[in-house]
Amino acid sequence: MWDGNWPANLEEARVIQQRLSARVIAHDAHGPVQTVAGVDAGYVAGDARAAVVVLAFPSLEPLDYAVARRPVDFPYIPGYLSFREAPAVLDALATLRVMPDLLICDGHGLAHPRRCGIACHLGVVADLPSIGCAKSLLVGTHGALPDERGAWVPLRDRDEVVGAALRTRRGVRPVYVSIGHRVALETALQFVMACVTRYRLPETTRAADALASHNRMPLIAIGGA
Repeated sequence: MWDGNWPANLEEARVIQQRLSARVIAHDAHGPVQTVAGVDAGYVAGDARAAVVVLAFPSLEPLDYAVARRPVDFPYIPGYLSFREAPAVLDALATLRVMPDLLICDGHGLAHPRRCGIACHLGVVADLPSIGCAKSLLVGTHGALPDERGAWVPLRDRDEVVGAALRTRRGVRPVYVSIGHRVALETALQFVMACVTRYRLPETTRAADALASHNRMPLIAIGGA
């Protein structure tokens, strides 16, 4: 089990991912979902700046948010970005007043070379149900996707279904949904679509990205931070 220490090198990071991946629960093991959080991270002057925005579910009304900034100690290596971003995200989660029932991460979950993208990493470490909803592919291929809202096809890597390509709106590029922790794939697709309004990305991702990268604060019903 990962003991909370961040890796000093690539080999240590690989071992941590393998151990965390083995702990992923790939079926529904969550309670009622009344709050859902978007998770995203950007970079400011060499630091990771993470944002978590909590929305009521299914109304998507903003309830709470938190921002945390940390120096980045791990090099930029595709497939290992969670070691750059997850520490700041965990700091932000720790300061929330309204804890989410579900995380929707701007990134991958099982759709990852070692089946441990940031959605798995955060879900297992924080013991929260989590979903990866990424803007682009990291691994895998999929068949033709109908141009219909809510249409999806399996995403496969090495003969294994690791996620799904999901069309959130007609005429837009798909997003890539995968299991993070404690949420089955078809359930994850339903949650993502329930958070989509008139845009390609779910409102969770849009709110967290605005805060992490652009410092646009959401309107918070309980007063904000």
